[in-house]
Formats: sequence, C-alpha cells, structure tokens
Amino acid sequence: MDEDNDFSLRTANRGVDFQDSRWFSEKEVIRLKKAQEEIFWLLNRNYNTNSIMNFVGGHYQFSIRQRQALKRSTGSKKDIEKRISKIISCENIKNDNIYIDGFNLIITLEVALSGGILVVGNDGAVRDIAGIQGSYHLIDKTDRALEIIGEAFDDFKATNVKFFLDSPVSNSGRLKERILLHSISWNCNISVDLVPNADNILCDMGRIVTSDSIILDKCKSWFNLTRKIVEDYVPNARLVDLT
Repeated sequence: MDEDNDFSLRTANRGVDFQDSRWFSEKEVIRLKKAQEEIFWLLNRNYNTNSIMNFVGGHYQFSIRQRQALKRSTGSKKDIEKRISKIISCENIKNDNIYIDGFNLIITLEVALSGGILVVGNDGAVRDIAGIQGSYHLIDKTDRALEIIGEAFDDFKATNVKFFLDSPVSNSGRLKERILLHSISWNCNISVDLVPNADNILCDMGRIVTSDSIILDKCKSWFNLTRKIVEDYVPNARLVDLT
C-alpha cells in the first residue's frame, strides 16, 4: 500500500549514509575531536562559523557529513554556558506544561532507531545530521518513536504536552494525525498545533523540548529530554561524542 494511503508507512532508514562507518570510525572520531577543539577556540574569538567550518574542514579534508557533525555539535563557550544555565531537570516535567519542537524530537528518534549518526554537542544536547529541509515522510520508525515518547511521558508523569509542527513541511498534517492517534493511550493531555514557524514560537517560551541551537539560545528554559530518551530507550543508538 502506498505511504499516502491510510496509515501505512514505508520502510526506510532516516539519516543513514553507507559511508558513516568510515567517516565516524574510531580513527576518524579522534581527528574530529581534535578539529572540534580548534573550532571551539576560533568560535570563542568571534570568527565566522561558516568560515571556520570551511577552513578547518578543508584542512582535515572532512566529508560533508563530518563537517555537519562538527557544526551541529560545537558552540562557543558563551553560548554553551547560557544554554546549560537554562536546563531544567527532566524530573520537573510533571510540574507544569511542556512544549515540544515536534519535528526536532521525532526525527532525532527516527534517526536513532534507524542506526543513523547522532552527535552529542558540547552543550549536552543530542542532534542528528539527517539534513531534512522542508520535506518529511512518515516511515516505519515513526510509530516506534511515538511509542517511546509516550513511555517517557508516562515515566516522567507529564500532565500537559503541546507539540508544535511546522505546517509548511510536507506531511505535517499526517504527522499530527499520527501523534494524536498514539496519544489516545498516553496518560497525559496532548495537543498538536500546526504553525507557520515553530521556532519563532518556541524561542519566546520556557519548558520546551528541542535540540535546535537557535531556539536554545533564545528560549527561557528547556529540558534535555531528547538525549534522555535516546540514552534510556534506544540503547543501540549510534551516539558520537566529540567533546
């Protein structure tokens, strides 16, 4: 049955490249860590991020995915300290509403379940390098990702949860339906809002769940729930820690 009919999902691996075993081998991770130290040093001296990546990436002759991993996992000392100061312990999820960057959380878990590379940033957040830009399709890992999210909400005794999904992204409406379908069995109140730009909304809020650096720099407070879920519920996830 075609993916767009009913609730059938196509079998696919999100964010996996056949050369990842080469690019993120033990030997390459050592080189990536050394490069991250150099990038961190330059960021702290206010060099342009793209210029840094071109310079350091070219020096080490890194692949596009390796450069993406470095870019997504490295922030300046000032930015990292600011983000870490706003983290709320996941134990406090039960105390009030939480607000979810829907695509960010779900895609990260789909990548984890697919065996794709996830990088641990020097701010402690976990990020994928899937590179999805406005085009999204539900896959067979989507259901399991949502099951895991529901289990985490139950474990942390979440009471009220709101997902924000970017409406311009393809299949955002279908993902909303899928979330609501799964939420029937969750022990908390769930709502899903389709909005023109989730980032703009979440940047002004607190008690959010995301690993998006732009949002983390501007939000009032956040839960590092994505990393917690990956570590606790996806034991075979391919986490690459360059810090």
